[in-house]
Amino acid sequence: MVIPFAMGKWAGFLFCLSALCFTSAELIVPTLQLSSGGNIPVVALGTWLGHRPKGKVVQVTNDTEQAVIYALEAGYTHIDTAYKYGIEDQVGRALTKKFSEGLKRESIFITTKLWNSYHEREQVIPALRKSLENLNLEYVDLYLIHWPIAMFENDTLLDNVDFLDTWRGMIDAKKLGLTKSIGISNFNQEQIQRIIDSGLEKPSALQIELNLNLQQPELFKFCRENDIVVMAYTPFGSLFPSKAQPDAPPPRIDDERLVSIAQKYNKTVPQVALRFLIELGAVVLPKSVHKERIEQNIQLFDFSLTPEEFNLLKSFDTGYRTLPQTKWSKHPDYPFQLA
Repeated sequence: MVIPFAMGKWAGFLFCLSALCFTSAELIVPTLQLSSGGNIPVVALGTWLGHRPKGKVVQVTNDTEQAVIYALEAGYTHIDTAYKYGIEDQVGRALTKKFSEGLKRESIFITTKLWNSYHEREQVIPALRKSLENLNLEYVDLYLIHWPIAMFENDTLLDNVDFLDTWRGMIDAKKLGLTKSIGISNFNQEQIQRIIDSGLEKPSALQIELNLNLQQPELFKFCRENDIVVMAYTPFGSLFPSKAQPDAPPPRIDDERLVSIAQKYNKTVPQVALRFLIELGAVVLPKSVHKERIEQNIQLFDFSLTPEEFNLLKSFDTGYRTLPQTKWSKHPDYPFQLA
């Protein structure tokens, strides 16, 4: 399946991707080129483990550490994490273990994120240094502003910090070599355009929710036109009934049409959903702590969707957002449109 994009870089990537057929023993994860010059693998292990109803980050004592080890052994070359997840230290222990066994630091791409309570320009570098300490690394490959929303330490909203100043702090961190590339997460098109119009360095990547129900074609197109790589969190959306909200639109993993496509390629429905997002041109960030699922989530390069199959998956886009974070909707930099 080849999706024709106007930008030659993207079209070339997808042409090559559609031709890749690897066995697990010789798995090679394709990459996209960042505007900063680096290359980002198109599959990453996501390490966000969700939130409890009252908003607290779920803490899983040792599961993330083992999940990262499973992922690295399965051929993952990209780990996505964040300070707010509370598990950077687990990621760091897993990396340290694998580095001690011969894995090369330069062969692994690490993404982490600046939390909302560190948006003052002078707070950015200390926050990244803390993340590096947690990760036991000298640098990360990509550092993202997690949200455009500034907060106090107690998570109450702070509305007098300009995210352009936060972005200047990100540039400062990059100049010090603490991160190779910088980007943003959960910013909308208007907010990204404001960064571009400021004349400051352009973001290399944008991480957003992206799945069958939320494909964000206009924002995706805008990013392609501005050479910004799109990273897809929550790539399974509401596929799993146990995790779907009552108002979540279809499909689910037992959808007969999706099951038929999966069976055709000897894959699972989640694998088909991930393949679709990759063919859109996104970097996918599936999360799991289970060895078998972690291995399945990277086995995506020995099949491609037909135009009919691709269009079927494209038809599920309803604009439904799994993680609207409406509790922040009063902040002037809240990035989403409320229904």
